[in-house]
Amino acid sequence: MSTTAREDRRTGPPTVTPETTGAITPPPKLRRRPALVVAAVIVTALGCLLGAWAWSATTDTQEVLAARDTVRRGDVIEADDIQRIRISGDPALSPLPASAYDDIVGRRAALDIAAGGLLTSESTADEPIPPQGQSIVGISLTPAQVPGMPLHGSDKVRIIVTPGDNGEAPVSSPQFTVAEVVDTYLDETTGNTVVNVLVPYADAGILAARAATGNVALVLDSGAE
Repeated sequence: MSTTAREDRRTGPPTVTPETTGAITPPPKLRRRPALVVAAVIVTALGCLLGAWAWSATTDTQEVLAARDTVRRGDVIEADDIQRIRISGDPALSPLPASAYDDIVGRRAALDIAAGGLLTSESTADEPIPPQGQSIVGISLTPAQVPGMPLHGSDKVRIIVTPGDNGEAPVSSPQFTVAEVVDTYLDETTGNTVVNVLVPYADAGILAARAATGNVALVLDSGAE
């Protein structure tokens, strides 16, 4: 027997390896974690909700009119005085829509409109201020001469003549003037309340003379007819 045959019997059959057979080791099985799956679903849902909220917040707006510069009461509103802006919808606000732009231009301001202030249906008037046949008189009143409650535009008031320095009231008639409040403001220099009132043209001179003496008081009357 040859040496080669004896070596074959001693070594036995050849060793089989993955390289020789071409076998592929299967990948390890992945373990599913339910907690991570639930967390991923929650995060996705929150993302969708936040996206919907952001979209709603940016689309729930309306285009309205606002003053570009300060407009004084009685001024004619020019095209450059107002602008179109977008604001978030708020049921508490009732500004004029941007579509009213052409209707507002050329009208008179019924009150002072600060720069950036929203325009409303009460911001303008068709007639000049004061209207034909009427005048506006400003009266400076101390806290003792004016009611201790706020005065508003269109309030009905009477300006009463009060006794002078000698304790006697003037004998001229009438002793009071019926008027309508236009607006009020606080004079920071004197601390007095300045009330602008609307009166007939014929009464304006008498009221202005009385107001200049300081011997007047303002009475707030009922607005009911």
